[in-house]
Amino acid sequence: MRKLPEAEFDVMQAIWRETPPLTTHVLMDAIGRERGWKTPSLITLLNRLEERGFLRSEKSGKERQYWPLVSREEYLRFETRDFLSRVHGNSLTSFMQAMSGGAQLDEQEREELRRWLEESGR
Repeated sequence: MRKLPEAEFDVMQAIWRETPPLTTHVLMDAIGRERGWKTPSLITLLNRLEERGFLRSEKSGKERQYWPLVSREEYLRFETRDFLSRVHGNSLTSFMQAMSGGAQLDEQEREELRRWLEESGR
């Protein structure tokens, strides 16, 4: 899997929010118009996503229907692991220190973190 450029990620976000199969028309309503895209621009992005293995499509009458091949959760796991590796050298401690910005965790946050660490260690 490869990191998606911002525009392609935005298209995937719209796809993940909807129930497949999705048509170009539905996607234009969901994202294209708000971004100011013309239909050919959206089709170009959809073709790229299909080439990268994120989508599959089938012709249905005059329109194409699209289905996601990669779930939002799978992609977010990939992005998070990549970020953790590149930026923090795979160190959760470094990541948590950066996220907290030097602030102390409150008791509820510490308890949630403790619970997560115990469950992930199993």
